[in-house]
Amino acid sequence: MAQDDATTSNDAAAHPAEGPGEGQSRRTILVAMSALLMGLLLAALDQTIVSTALPTIVSDLGGMRHLSWVVTAYLLASTAATPLWGKLGDQYGRKKLFQTAIVIFLVGSALCGLSRNMGELIGFRALQGLGGGGLIVLSMAIVGDIVPPRDRGRYQGLFGAVFGASSVLGPLLGGLFVDHLSWRWVFYINLPVGVVALAVIAAALHIPRHRTKHIIDYAGTAVIAGVATCLVLVASLGGTTWAWGSPQIIGLAVLGAVLLAVFVEIERRAAEPVLPLRLFHIQTFTLCSVISFVIGFAMFGAMTYLPTFLQVVHGVTPTLSGVHMLPMVFGLLLSSTASGQIVSRTGRYKVFPITGTAVIIVGLLLLHRLDEFTGTLTMSVDFFVFGFGLGLVMQVLVLVVQNAVGYEDLGVATSGATFFRSIGASFGVAVFGTIFANELAGKMTSALVGKPLPPGFNPRLLQSSPHSIAALPPATRAAVLHAYSGAITDVFLYAVPVAAVAFVLSWFLREQPLRGSVRAPDGSETYASNPVERSSREEVARALSTLGTREGRRNLYQKITDLAGLDLHPASSWLLLRINRYGSAAPRLLAERTTVPGHIVYQAAAETELRGLTHREGLLLLLTEEGRRVVEGLVEARTQVLAELLGDWWDPRHTTDDLHALLRKLSGQLCGDDHDRPAGRPPEAERAP
Repeated sequence: MAQDDATTSNDAAAHPAEGPGEGQSRRTILVAMSALLMGLLLAALDQTIVSTALPTIVSDLGGMRHLSWVVTAYLLASTAATPLWGKLGDQYGRKKLFQTAIVIFLVGSALCGLSRNMGELIGFRALQGLGGGGLIVLSMAIVGDIVPPRDRGRYQGLFGAVFGASSVLGPLLGGLFVDHLSWRWVFYINLPVGVVALAVIAAALHIPRHRTKHIIDYAGTAVIAGVATCLVLVASLGGTTWAWGSPQIIGLAVLGAVLLAVFVEIERRAAEPVLPLRLFHIQTFTLCSVISFVIGFAMFGAMTYLPTFLQVVHGVTPTLSGVHMLPMVFGLLLSSTASGQIVSRTGRYKVFPITGTAVIIVGLLLLHRLDEFTGTLTMSVDFFVFGFGLGLVMQVLVLVVQNAVGYEDLGVATSGATFFRSIGASFGVAVFGTIFANELAGKMTSALVGKPLPPGFNPRLLQSSPHSIAALPPATRAAVLHAYSGAITDVFLYAVPVAAVAFVLSWFLREQPLRGSVRAPDGSETYASNPVERSSREEVARALSTLGTREGRRNLYQKITDLAGLDLHPASSWLLLRINRYGSAAPRLLAERTTVPGHIVYQAAAETELRGLTHREGLLLLLTEEGRRVVEGLVEARTQVLAELLGDWWDPRHTTDDLHALLRKLSGQLCGDDHDRPAGRPPEAERAP
């Protein structure tokens, strides 16, 4: 994306914009980060917190057959809005857009809590999803605006932790609110947290003014959202609200097909397409997209209906149903983290999609065997196996896609892989809902044959309000619970053929050497159902910012020293680059105020003086002519080290390429050039890289 670094005014050229974090104290950045994390937590929680409250919600509002749409409406809206939030944030400024996203999300949350029927709740969940998509996309992008690349790695870890925590806390909090307050507090709790985040953002978030002009593909975004909506409507309403052969279902299917053809034509002509069609010429991307779809399908379908199984069939409280779900979440987090790290270190990835999809199939079959008599230990093991299988695939698919495409397609390919997982989640919840509703209707009719019912009791209540089961006589209640158990667990059996398709496709993935810059993706690309929206520049900056960690910087100085052909201690290279950055350095102050041990600083100072690379003026060290020549070699070497990590993304012949400019900028920021120095702070007061 060559225009990603462009500005929209001549003033920006005459007065260079501040770099990330420039002019802001560490305290200001931490305060702003806390608000971003609060906003991110709200959006991440809302993907998981509702599941344990769903049985209570449908009992209160009615409409068990529309249960899936409480989840699907949020997923579809956030998926459709994601690319727009990303591009609009680039074009009009992320701070205002982020505040707008918070307001939309809070309005949607308040209205969800006030809902009087399922129709209202579904509509307001869609509004909430529009804001939720912006919260995730913009919060991740703003980190790059306020945090220098050398520090970005540690903050990305915090964002990954938020997604992991939301996976654990969501089901638990949903259950606690239902048990001790009301299901409406699942939505109301967002309001105080969101208001605090909004106030802190307004007061503490100061983003350098960068503007990137985009030709936003509004038509493509709207049409692909229409395609997804038609497909989900067919899956959720076919065979339940309308017969499969009804004019309504046939009309929706035809409309979806027409919109898909329109989308293809739009994307062929779009200057910045939402989903470039050329990506589908890459076999690896196509295979990973299908597998991602299946993962989303299985994961969110299970997470939506397992709490219903636990609460209705086993009679556990909403809070305890959240506790029962933890083995699945822990299995997912454990295997996703481990698989991503193993692939990053070994470069071998094909085994994980194959193994993961196989374990998912086993997990689905185990879930199908659950019934009203299954013990807690058995359920926990089954949940863990299913989650473990999901995690083996989720991280790795993003890595595989990033490794398969060229630099120019890196951003859209990453977004595309997670987009299909999100669509799969929407589709899975809808399909699971349709199967459940059809199975329940048939099994319930059979279960009630010859069974006594209380006087005046309406049997239809059993399908619309699960809590009404408690009013049944023991014999009837047992038959009804068995019907519910069979209806819910049957959906997992129907998901097995879908998972089998992913298993077969995994064998066709081609294993290619892993680029050095391809590392385990952060939580936004793994745990969230929302697709990410980043440019190729942002993905490369995120990957290379791992060098900003303390260990990464230590290795970096060793590498550039060796590459420059210098017989120097790495600390001496650090000191020379620091003097080059600020013009001078005072060893005594550096020893007192940096993280480098004092004796190392003094040894580096002595070595550079003895070699004639620096000379003293009072307490300060300055570069000699020989020192400047050596520093030029170090600067070139550190850029080359970064370039080597990019593998075949890097072509040194394209000296004016956007990637070349990014590499030079990152090289300076990770090691420390003048433009990255925070304003108003003496160099010795800074902590060393």
